[in-house]
Amino acid sequence: MTLDFGSDTQGLRLDDVRIRLGERLLVALDARVGRGETLTVMGPSGSGKSTLLAFLGGFLDPAFTASGRITVDGVELTALPAEQRHAGILFQDPLLFPHLSVVDNIAIAIPEDIRGRRQRRSLAQAALADADLAEFGDRDPDTLSGGQKARVALQRVLASRPRILLLDEPFSKLDAHLREQTRQLVFDRARRAGLPVVLVTHDEDDARAAGGQVHRVGLP
Repeated sequence: MTLDFGSDTQGLRLDDVRIRLGERLLVALDARVGRGETLTVMGPSGSGKSTLLAFLGGFLDPAFTASGRITVDGVELTALPAEQRHAGILFQDPLLFPHLSVVDNIAIAIPEDIRGRRQRRSLAQAALADADLAEFGDRDPDTLSGGQKARVALQRVLASRPRILLLDEPFSKLDAHLREQTRQLVFDRARRAGLPVVLVTHDEDDARAAGGQVHRVGLP
């Protein structure tokens, strides 16, 4: 899949990305994802979808080999370690810290240049309010519903000020009603933050909700 996007450096660029497992080519992709836009990568289990996210995030298993360039807003990420790429990731499970309150689950992700517990908690509380969870800050994460946990996980990722947002089937464990609500929230917040998004999924409804380009892997 090769698309011509001219000379604009804004957003995410994937230039000649190739990922292999042994001799098997799993992913071959050239694309550009503008700020607030989503690239959806679809395919069956084992086709390389999550492996692509691992490559973008900087934590690719050494069993795989990868080549190509990743740039965001003109900054090349390919050789950077994971902690310097600033890739925000949402997984199928929200992965909230059980020993922290809901508000502290968000506060812990706020970059270190924001100093002081009071200021960090204030920003985290504002993020909860933005997700209609203002009254849940002092709660134990285990007391939240699945949809509420998903919203907290999203706000935690956004609070970390990521360069890109990677979505690893984050809607798959929600029921149909919550799935639709959460999709709308995630894509709305990504657009509002101007984040390029890469979504991997096997669900056509996810792709329709995301809009934008669709790349299919694992095809004969």
